[in-house]
Amino acid sequence: MNRQEINALVKQMNVDTATGPVDSRVQEIVVRLLGDLFQAIEDLDISQTELWKGLEYFTDAGQANELGLLAAGLGLEHYLDLRADEADAKAGVAGGTPRTIEGPLYVAGAPETVGFARMDDGSEAGKIPTLVIEGTVTDTDGNIIEGAKVEVWHANSLGNYSFFDKSQSDFNLRRTILSDAKGQYVAQTTMPVGYGCPPEGTTQFVLDKLGRHGNRPSHVHYFVSAPGYRKLTTQFNIEGDKYLWDDFAFATRDGLVATAEDITDTAEIERRGLKEAFKHITFNVELVKDQTAAPSTEVDRRRASA
Repeated sequence: MNRQEINALVKQMNVDTATGPVDSRVQEIVVRLLGDLFQAIEDLDISQTELWKGLEYFTDAGQANELGLLAAGLGLEHYLDLRADEADAKAGVAGGTPRTIEGPLYVAGAPETVGFARMDDGSEAGKIPTLVIEGTVTDTDGNIIEGAKVEVWHANSLGNYSFFDKSQSDFNLRRTILSDAKGQYVAQTTMPVGYGCPPEGTTQFVLDKLGRHGNRPSHVHYFVSAPGYRKLTTQFNIEGDKYLWDDFAFATRDGLVATAEDITDTAEIERRGLKEAFKHITFNVELVKDQTAAPSTEVDRRRASA
């Protein structure tokens, strides 16, 4: 079939057959995607076996809860970030900490404190260095933002996230910190490590077919929000990691690379209430003020909650 015939067929099956109320937006999207799919079947001569194997794959990926991981691994999430950057630019929105992907592993409801939080439950003490992350939340003019909600989450030394990894305690390495009167937040935690897709999982299966690895560098995720400001979804990747600029999820961006410094000064160790040398990262956040005509930064998607 040519495209005109395909469009007529899709319309006949999914528009002309409607007998009840129609969600016009859903109809528009379904008709377009089906037309594009049918055209791809024609152009690539996709066989029935290949098509059904593809549908079986999506069934398996859904059952494995890996579709969010697949969206990151194929670059869909990064593409949406680039598209959002362009929409902001067209609306005259500029500045602020760069956005990058959320990923599939956020969990709502992490314990909330003001100014400081210890994120780890102590189960890896002595096995992996302590990390102190601190920064200041300001607007793009440098004005301090008190009470900004800084949600932070990252993996443990095995590259696993609490809630999804049932061996970890509830909300291990997940906290919400409200910036203090100086706009500051401090998180005492452990050094995160990078992780790879489950080697026998559905995402790695596709990446193997594409000749790609499924590894991420060590990183820490953030949501940062405050009344009157645009919500920021971001993360920093840590300098020195083998996969820093070879992230399978394409999340590394200029302005989002952090350096972990070794702190060995005895007085500083004691001031922090620690007993041994630790790693330190400074990650300041700049939020952009809300603008009436600016695209929304809120994304309505299904997220875990505990």
